[in-house]
Amino acid sequence: MPKRLENIKPSATLRISAIAKELAKQGKPVINMSAGEPDFVTPKHIVDEAIKALNEGKVFYTPTRGIPELLEAIAEKARKENGIPAEEKNVIVTPGAKFAIFEAIMATVDRGDEVILLDPAWVSYEPCILMAEGKPVRVPHAEGFEDAPLEEFVTSKTKMIILNSPNNPLGVVYPKEFLKKVRDIAIDHDLIVLSDEIYEKIVFEGEHVSIASLDGMFERTITVNGFSKAYSMTGWRLGYAIASEDVIKEMNKIQSHSVSHPTSFVQYAGVVALKGDQSFVKEMVEEFRRRRDLLVKGLKELGIEFAPPKGAFYLFMNVGTDGTKFSEEFLKREFVAVTPGEAFSSTYREWVRVSYATSLKNIEEFLKRLRRFMESAFESCRV
Repeated sequence: MPKRLENIKPSATLRISAIAKELAKQGKPVINMSAGEPDFVTPKHIVDEAIKALNEGKVFYTPTRGIPELLEAIAEKARKENGIPAEEKNVIVTPGAKFAIFEAIMATVDRGDEVILLDPAWVSYEPCILMAEGKPVRVPHAEGFEDAPLEEFVTSKTKMIILNSPNNPLGVVYPKEFLKKVRDIAIDHDLIVLSDEIYEKIVFEGEHVSIASLDGMFERTITVNGFSKAYSMTGWRLGYAIASEDVIKEMNKIQSHSVSHPTSFVQYAGVVALKGDQSFVKEMVEEFRRRRDLLVKGLKELGIEFAPPKGAFYLFMNVGTDGTKFSEEFLKREFVAVTPGEAFSSTYREWVRVSYATSLKNIEEFLKRLRRFMESAFESCRV
C-alpha cells in the first residue's frame, strides 16, 4: 500500500448508512438518521431533461470542464445569487462536489503544506489533504460554534483554510463577521480559502454569504458547490468549482487524466436545475425546517445539548458517553442509525450527528426510541 494511503480510513458516514440499509433489508424497523442526503425525489422537470438528452443522443464525450451551457449557467448563478464575479472560464463541472474538493486540494496543496480545518469537520476533508501529502491542522470552535481562533494556528507553512457553511456536521451557519475575519487572515497571510457551499440553499436562521464575494477574496477562493443537496440529486453526481482561471486550469489537468468529465446527459439536466422552476427548493427547505423544529423540541425535552442547527439538515448532539459505542448500541437495540462524532473529530467522541433527512413520522419515532434507550438500555453501556 502507498504510504499516502496508510492513514486513510473508509468513510464512517457511508459505513453506518450501509449497515442500516442491510438491517432494513432483513426486515428490521430501521430509522436511518445517518444519511447525508435529502429524502425527496429529484424534481420531474430535471429528470425529464436528462431523459430528453438521452433520447437526443447526448451520450458522447463532452469538454473536460463541462458543456458550455452549464458553465455559463453556473457563472450566471454565482454572479446573481452569490455576488461572485465569475465568468465561464472560472468554472469547472465535476462528478459530484466531493470530487471538486479533491481536485481543488490536489491542485493547490503540496507536500508539507498545512491546511486549517474547523473542528469538527466533514469526514472527507482530512483524507483529501493527506492524499495530497499536506498536513491537516484542526482549530477548535469557540463556545456557540460560530467563531474560532484561526489566527492562533496560522504558521509559515499554512496554505489553505477550509470553510463549510452551512456546516456538516454542526448545522451552523457562520455569521458574516466570522467570514470577514477569515478574509482578513487569508489576505494578511496570502492564503487560499476553500469554501464548501453545498448546503447554501438550506438555511433556516442567519444568511448564507459566499466568502468569494467579499472584497479581495475572489482570486484566492475556491468555491465548491453542486446539485446533490439543493435539488436532491445525490446519485446524479454533479458538482462544480469556481476559482481563478489559473486554479481551474490545474484542476482541469486532474479531471482530464482521471474521470474525463461528468456524465454527459446529467450536465444538461443541471442546466435546467439552475434555470428552471425553483419552487421545489423552497418547499424542501420548509419541510426541513418543520423537521428540525420537531427534533429540537424533543431533544430539549430530553435535556440533550446540541450545536445550533441553523442550516443543512444535521444536528450534532452530546450524548454524554462514547459516541461510537452509543451509535452501535442504539442501532443494535433500537434499530436507529446515527453517526458517531468521532467520524468528524477525535475531540468530539461523546457526540453524534443526527440527520433529519427523513419524515416527521420517523423523527417522532426516533425521539420515542431515544428516550427509551436513554432510560434503559443505554445505562448498561455507559463508560
